[in-house]
Amino acid sequence: MKKLFLPVFIALLSFQLTPVQAQSGANPAIPSPREHFGFNIGDDYQLATYTQTEAYFKKLAASDRTKLVDIGLTEEGRHQYMIIVSSPENLKKLDRYKEISTTMARAEGLTDEQARAMAAEGKAVVWIDGGLHATETVGTMQLIETAWQLVSRKDPETLRILDNVIILLTHANPDGQELVSSWYMREPKPEKRTLDHVPRLYQKYVGHDNNRDFFIMNMKESQNIGRQLFIEWIPQIMYNHHQRGPAGSVLAGPPYRDPFNYVFEPLMITGIDALGAAMINRLNAENKPGFTRLGGSVFSTWYNGGLRTTTHFHNMIGLLTEIIGNPTPETVPLVPQRLIPNGNTPFPVTPQKWHFKQSIDYSLSLNYATLDYAARHGDQLLYNIYRMGKNAIEHGSTDYWTLSPRRIDAINQAYQADLKNTSATASRGGAEIPAKYYDAVLKDPALRDPRGFIISADQPDFPTAVKFINALIKTGIQVQEATADFTVAGKQYPAGSYVVKTDQSFRPHVLDMFEPQDHPNDFQYPGGPPVRPYDAAGWTLAYQMGVKVDRLLDGFDGPFKKLPYGELQVTKGKMDAGSVAGYTLSAQANNAFIAVNDLLKSGADVYRLPNGISGKPELGAGAFFVPASGKAKSLLDQSARELGLDVRGVAKRPAGAMVKVQPMRIALWDTYGGSMASGWVRWLMEQYHFPMQVVYAPDIDAGNLRKKFDVIVFVTRAIPPVSANGGSGTGGSSSQGPKAEELPAEYRPWLGRITADKSIPELKKFLEAGGNIVTIGSSTNLAQHLGLPVKNALVEMTNGGMERPLPNEKYYIPGSVLRVSLDSTQQATWGLSNQTDVYFDASPVFKLAPDAVSKGLVKPLAWFATDKPLRSGWAWGQAYLQDGVAAFMAPVGSGKLYAFGPEITFRAQAHGTFKMLFNQLYSTAMP
Repeated sequence: MKKLFLPVFIALLSFQLTPVQAQSGANPAIPSPREHFGFNIGDDYQLATYTQTEAYFKKLAASDRTKLVDIGLTEEGRHQYMIIVSSPENLKKLDRYKEISTTMARAEGLTDEQARAMAAEGKAVVWIDGGLHATETVGTMQLIETAWQLVSRKDPETLRILDNVIILLTHANPDGQELVSSWYMREPKPEKRTLDHVPRLYQKYVGHDNNRDFFIMNMKESQNIGRQLFIEWIPQIMYNHHQRGPAGSVLAGPPYRDPFNYVFEPLMITGIDALGAAMINRLNAENKPGFTRLGGSVFSTWYNGGLRTTTHFHNMIGLLTEIIGNPTPETVPLVPQRLIPNGNTPFPVTPQKWHFKQSIDYSLSLNYATLDYAARHGDQLLYNIYRMGKNAIEHGSTDYWTLSPRRIDAINQAYQADLKNTSATASRGGAEIPAKYYDAVLKDPALRDPRGFIISADQPDFPTAVKFINALIKTGIQVQEATADFTVAGKQYPAGSYVVKTDQSFRPHVLDMFEPQDHPNDFQYPGGPPVRPYDAAGWTLAYQMGVKVDRLLDGFDGPFKKLPYGELQVTKGKMDAGSVAGYTLSAQANNAFIAVNDLLKSGADVYRLPNGISGKPELGAGAFFVPASGKAKSLLDQSARELGLDVRGVAKRPAGAMVKVQPMRIALWDTYGGSMASGWVRWLMEQYHFPMQVVYAPDIDAGNLRKKFDVIVFVTRAIPPVSANGGSGTGGSSSQGPKAEELPAEYRPWLGRITADKSIPELKKFLEAGGNIVTIGSSTNLAQHLGLPVKNALVEMTNGGMERPLPNEKYYIPGSVLRVSLDSTQQATWGLSNQTDVYFDASPVFKLAPDAVSKGLVKPLAWFATDKPLRSGWAWGQAYLQDGVAAFMAPVGSGKLYAFGPEITFRAQAHGTFKMLFNQLYSTAMP
């Protein structure tokens, strides 16, 4: 009997851990996926469209275990659904459980005893999504299968989960599923089906960048999801499904590699550890190898802005898995180094053929591991999110110092400086530094974390500041508004100013949006190459948006009212229509360009004032003047009310130079398969009412461009570099494109890339004939193709006397925020400050030929005036930037080339530099 006991125990354990198939007749009113779709989820060569999935969700809604919620419309107008799954008894008390979840997360006014009582009463809330990146088809299909299993199964584990957990199953990208699945299934013969060469982005505007939108939430899908996550429910666990896993593994999952963001509550990080252990333990018990974690993958918890990562800054246990698998069978490749078991990959997978169903089964096991953990630890999860929120409130209410690499460096530098001035020697290994050096840095009152921030209503572009405030509100941040004028720290502020204090549960997110990120110097080994951040290294939204913020180190109060959570603010403007000659608009306000475009569309006259109006700094160079008319008055009155603009009437036309504004025929480059950078600009132009036409490489190569367009915009990765041998490099994706005959006729005109031999000559003709071109990021390569007197500033001389780009060991700047200087009296930079923050991602920096400026061949627009321009993120070797030119204008024939090295429209977050584009989209000529 003793010999039989262990095998029997293992068999029973495996029975409990392995997903049980739905029992026959469990709910005869609801069809199985096979009955609805005509195939099992996970069958090779089969994908469901969103149209089919939406219909299935509505059938699942007939179950007494579900509530189907329409969370909003997508960018293409489809309904986006969330299926809430729990026991029938829990669904009857859903409002109460939602109240407990949000109350615990916000932790306002609760005692520990009250919190423990609510934790015992409440139910754990777990978010599981799928389909955000639509070509990652496992995510959508597992969501369907998970919903079916939870609705139909009656095994003890499922019933325990339903009794103790509220599950939010959310479709993250309906439009993308419809596009990608339809593309795959268009081929009648299954073996010929492919996900390759989807013709456009799988989110209308931004494709893969839909997972970089969650601290600003520009896209409708992001807004729908964000409201559920940060306002309506605030789940304790959110699970974000992605693919693909690193080669030689099946999936990457939690816990993640360093660095993690220093503003996090430690319980969030260790909560990820606990869920990661539950996931990998379940897979191992089910004999499912190939889970890699920690240093086994590139994924970290540094970045904010992703669907999963933004939840980290809200004290949620945000989970990400990246799994392999496609409807077309594939192979797990041989990667020898991954076959050695270690802490990253305790149970390696061996090379083998891999079917879609295996990925679905893995995903279902991972979901059940997460839900089982929540069912067993629900009270702990609820109490812990309260504890994290309470800690954040306490930290924001007292003097507190956040640890970061910059401050640790300050401790070491102070100690080393004292050693040089004394005869003392450092202890072996430097392990015992006296505590006074800690006190000197991390008890320095000037280095305290802020107690709050004030966004004054009298700043130059207050409508954009309100957009920043709304980004905070959409992520569940408590914002207050001043009901009267007030004074703090000796400074006066007007009524209508906004206040964001740090004594709130989502303090990590508040700090992350206002304060600079201090990314560590992360190298593979001392003196070796840098380890690239998972996404950006720095992104401080207040900096990117150009918002003027006062940072308060001491507690403060005033005539402030707390705004209801989730209540977006309407920008408040005013119109002074008492004078009859006309009206003025400041060029400092981005929304002024909306008003101007509406005026131009109506046929009203608009002028710009190159010298502004003397004595009125708010109406500096580039301000707009609109002659009085009934049409102008009506439109400007609407703009003041809806756009928050300050429209001022003037008794007579302004003195001095005045140039008439004419709309331009705008072309925006794109490519087959879609460019995310182009999609963001297309969305921006729509928001700011710039009419434009999308063009592709064949349109450029066809020539005759000047008769069609006045300005062409090339975002990053459109224009190829000049090859060393002068060959014909190509812009856009470097991957092999599809053959025209393999595509539906409607997509064939999109094929092709910008080339040196065909496209560049046509662009040169366009410029010479009086057209303008705006290039951003790597597309500033056009300047070299045209032979302009500029070159790469970030080079060094080899021993052989040849120039080469600076190696990463000496100079490395991934996505970060830097400060540039500029001359705001120039037309290209009208409305900007002389010091402006830009988003910089290994961006081009230029050195001009010695006589280029004096001969009028190049005009610098922005440059690095210091050796320390870093504002937020990571800039190794930033001293190399000093005196480098970040942007310039060069006349070419009768036209102009504008070259902006930084990403001036980055993900529609960089409001502070939008005007670098907008100013170039008008034709201005003397009347």
